[in-house]
Amino acid sequence: MAALPGVTDVFVIGGGPAGLAAAIAARRRGFDVTLADCAEPPIDKACGEGVMPDGIAAARALGIDLSAAGGQPFRGICFHEGGASVEAPFPNGFGLGLRRTALHRLLVDCAAEAGVRLVWDARISGLDPRGVLANDRLVRAQWTIGADGGQSSVRRWAGLDACRRDSRRYGFRRHYRVAPWSEFMEIHWGDGCQLYITPVSASEICGVLISGDPRLRLEDALPQFPRVAHRLAANPSTRERGGVSTTRVLRSVWRGRVALCGDASGSVDAITGEGLCLLFRQAVSLAGALAAGDLRLYRAAHRRIGRRPAFMAGLMLLLGSSPRLRGRAIRAMATQPRLFAQMLAMHVGELSPIDFATNGLALGWQMLTI
Repeated sequence: MAALPGVTDVFVIGGGPAGLAAAIAARRRGFDVTLADCAEPPIDKACGEGVMPDGIAAARALGIDLSAAGGQPFRGICFHEGGASVEAPFPNGFGLGLRRTALHRLLVDCAAEAGVRLVWDARISGLDPRGVLANDRLVRAQWTIGADGGQSSVRRWAGLDACRRDSRRYGFRRHYRVAPWSEFMEIHWGDGCQLYITPVSASEICGVLISGDPRLRLEDALPQFPRVAHRLAANPSTRERGGVSTTRVLRSVWRGRVALCGDASGSVDAITGEGLCLLFRQAVSLAGALAAGDLRLYRAAHRRIGRRPAFMAGLMLLLGSSPRLRGRAIRAMATQPRLFAQMLAMHVGELSPIDFATNGLALGWQMLTI
């Protein structure tokens, strides 16, 4: 572990995937970069552990090969609703089921190889016009990046807490010692909740329940999904871990020489599975803005990057809130699988908004005729 320097070009607060990605991107732009976190690696978090193809491509743009961490590829997405189901492969590439701790180890190694100064078990107590207060002393920094998660202290210190939208749901994750039974990530729609099944190795799957009820746990919800419950019975390999899935849109993601990245900068509901793609793309854009010396460039890019995931999150949350609408939509897509394939293509950025609008009209007509 490195020691805190007296001076650095870029100081990144937060050592999760967002902070590590931002640090790697800035370092590749030639900055002297210091990253600090109060924890020590590997850092875990309750998440679905599925990376979409566009997330894999976004990581590759940073020089990161996610497959080097192992994991289990999956071909596409499958929706299950009662007795109906529909599936489609990704139009290009594959997704990757990857344990969060394995992802974190890989990113730490990539950051170290890039020359990022990594300081773990560090106490960050505030910002200063000249830099960052860390371990009771000032570290001078030209730029400061807050990547310290959804409850970001940096966001509060910088006066960036004002939101346009702020809502939350709750997720609970557990791993099961079961060989994957499908080449697809599965999303099972239940009463006010979704159950995600993601293969993370040849002998293990990740199960995540997301709902608006903080008291609804995996074991309580599994009876809604008897086919899955039967496969998972008596095979848990880890303890249940909980987290919050937040939809948050900030009024601004930068002020002065401070910028926010990852969940600190706002987030979309985890229902999309796009969190990692977002933070990798944000990291590249932020590093470009730092190199240009103009964080206004990052503000514009941040809005553009979040537009499609926010739209898809809204669409999927609408399906989640209306069992009747959801049932008709999934039955319609099961009748015409091409419609679901086009929706998936839009989800991973392989279909234009105009083509997706046409697809939406076709889906609406199909729903009216079933």
